[in-house]
Amino acid sequence: MVTEPIDQNSAKMRARDVSVFYGNKKAIDAVSIDIPSEFVTAFIGPSGCGKSTFLRALNRMNDTIPSARVEGCIELDGEDIYRSKMDVVQLRARVGMVFQKPNPFPKSIYENIAYGPRIHGLAEGKAELDAIVEKSLRRAGLWEEVKDRLLDSGTALSGGQQQRLCIARAIAVQPEVILMDEPCSALDPIATAKIEELIDELRGRYAIVIVTHSMQQAARVSQRTAFFHLGHMVEYGDTSQIFTNPHEERTKDYITGRYG
Repeated sequence: MVTEPIDQNSAKMRARDVSVFYGNKKAIDAVSIDIPSEFVTAFIGPSGCGKSTFLRALNRMNDTIPSARVEGCIELDGEDIYRSKMDVVQLRARVGMVFQKPNPFPKSIYENIAYGPRIHGLAEGKAELDAIVEKSLRRAGLWEEVKDRLLDSGTALSGGQQQRLCIARAIAVQPEVILMDEPCSALDPIATAKIEELIDELRGRYAIVIVTHSMQQAARVSQRTAFFHLGHMVEYGDTSQIFTNPHEERTKDYITGRYG
């Protein structure tokens, strides 16, 4: 495995020898990676290679699967997220997640955004909550489209708008990391372009990790890319280097379309 060195001070999350099991099946094998705070990091690889499983390990979403077990160490700002005293609800506020299929709550657009800040005690009154809702929707590039119908159901929006609503919902609880699991795979090209523009605008404010089946998307939106194959992280480095001059033969074969 080839890994380009990363400035240790810029790593927001750090994984060391992380393996993930579903029962007796090993889905991820001893992955070590630093997730930088200032860049978008893309995970690429063929279907079933473990990239989404590893992504879910970064905010303990695998905990929801009874047979799943995680070994190794994952740190957020130097703190082991798998230690027994870790508040998982708080962790998932700090490390937000946007899923493949838009999943707005069956509530109003306003309530979709306000729900998280309310349960985490981030707003003292209605005015503060209103401000958080507006700011989150603005950051997600959705405010101008929905400001006159905040009481309409979030599920009434188009697919692309629903996905931006889910991103706004993640932003609303002031996360430090945003994980995106193939966020555009259910969207049309126009909605996909808007999400990609949004990812670019959010870069630097949050550490962003995106799993994508589209190599073109990874090349467009990310600055760092990790290539996964059969549960292993084969190569990790600067996106332009991975796509133009990969060190590993398996990476080259995947990038050039020999398999995948």
